[in-house]
Amino acid sequence: MKWAEQCAVVIPCYNEAPTVAALVQAVRQYLPAVIVVDDGSRDATAEVAAQAGAEVISHPQNRGKGAALTSGWRRARERGFGWTLCLDGDGQHAPADVPRFLQCAADTGAALVVGDRMTKPTGMPWLRRIVNRWMSRQLSRRAGRILPDTQCGFRLMQLAAWARLPSQAAHFEIESDVLLGFVATGQRVEFVPIQVIYKARASKIHPLVDTVRWFRWWWGRGR
Repeated sequence: MKWAEQCAVVIPCYNEAPTVAALVQAVRQYLPAVIVVDDGSRDATAEVAAQAGAEVISHPQNRGKGAALTSGWRRARERGFGWTLCLDGDGQHAPADVPRFLQCAADTGAALVVGDRMTKPTGMPWLRRIVNRWMSRQLSRRAGRILPDTQCGFRLMQLAAWARLPSQAAHFEIESDVLLGFVATGQRVEFVPIQVIYKARASKIHPLVDTVRWFRWWWGRGR
């Protein structure tokens, strides 16, 4: 697999001007095609990302992480890429872990490779750790197999398999939705251990609103 030709990086961003340039530059050492989706940012995210070498898609208003990822995935398919590697724009994913995803897909034939922070979760805030483990248990029961880290946004995904799934969620429940979709359609899913990086900046996840959205998804398509 010539990953540099077959795989584009997709980075959803909302007010990530302080971190996105370094992220784009670092990940381009492994995969040169980077698509940043500026999801209605009020700062200079789009300008900074473009200067760092990314193609930028801009949403006029904030539409949610799921909508941003979907825009990036569609653009990658339009450009002829067969795969996408997704990272969050806030710097919590280490570009140095990128080769692990590529090697796992090459070795196993997996259509979806998900980062696993729960093997060594030291550094993850305790509440996030508890919620992640609870959600992962629920989704594991639904899938009939162990899914150790269902909420990680650091993923390598085959676009042809994704394109056959139903329409995806618009917000943070996108990780759960896509993961169960791949399992339900018989696609091979693998996990690779990654570094845990959490910084002082506030999370984009709204504890109440996004939890309610996840439960609505769970009682709808999730179940």
